Amino acid sequence: MNVTMRFPALIFDFDGTLIDSAPDIALALNRLLAGQGRPELPLAAVKAMIGDGAARLVDQAFTATGPSLPAEALPSMTERYLALYGALPADPACLYPGVTETLAALRHAGHRLGLCTNKPAGISRDLLAELGLAALFDAVAGGDTVAQRKPHPAPLRWVMDRLGVGPDGAVMVGDNANDVAAARGAGVPVVAVSYGYPRMSVADLGADAVIDRFADLPAALARLA
Repeated sequence: MNVTMRFPALIFDFDGTLIDSAPDIALALNRLLAGQGRPELPLAAVKAMIGDGAARLVDQAFTATGPSLPAEALPSMTERYLALYGALPADPACLYPGVTETLAALRHAGHRLGLCTNKPAGISRDLLAELGLAALFDAVAGGDTVAQRKPHPAPLRWVMDRLGVGPDGAVMVGDNANDVAAARGAGVPVVAVSYGYPRMSVADLGADAVIDRFADLPAALARLA
């Protein structure tokens, strides 16, 4: 079966799937912590916190470095973190090998591409533009696009609606349990990358396929089709 006809829509996670964002996330987060007299977090610790949205990231960072933030202080600290992160210039080196070329080839083959991330939508769109990827994507859902974030399937369904496909016409591509759970909830197959921020063994995620390189995605899609 023609892969494009079988899966007209391909929907991607961002952090740990398309880009290695952990160094910049850690930089912004540690600047926030330093401003509050907190110690810095090592990169490995930050990687383990990525994937649940900015507010959860900030909350975990403060809990890991001293007294937890009062609930009423979390929104302002999250806003401050996002300002620090958003001010960092996008580095093309953050793109994982093969991402740009593979996405362009998939788009050229006729797939429609979507982004479904827990990163805020505005920052996500800005990053896509700065990295030269914006024209490849037809829909972008961030952690603030609908009321729920991944692992809830709602943001994935939102992207599917805008790409004009149902569960039988889409594939989710991500790196952690939130992506797999969202895909399962939406009834779509899921491909996991092995190089991201899974927080557990990739083999235990329960994905339909696992790839070690982004460039292996077309072959994985062909097998799923």
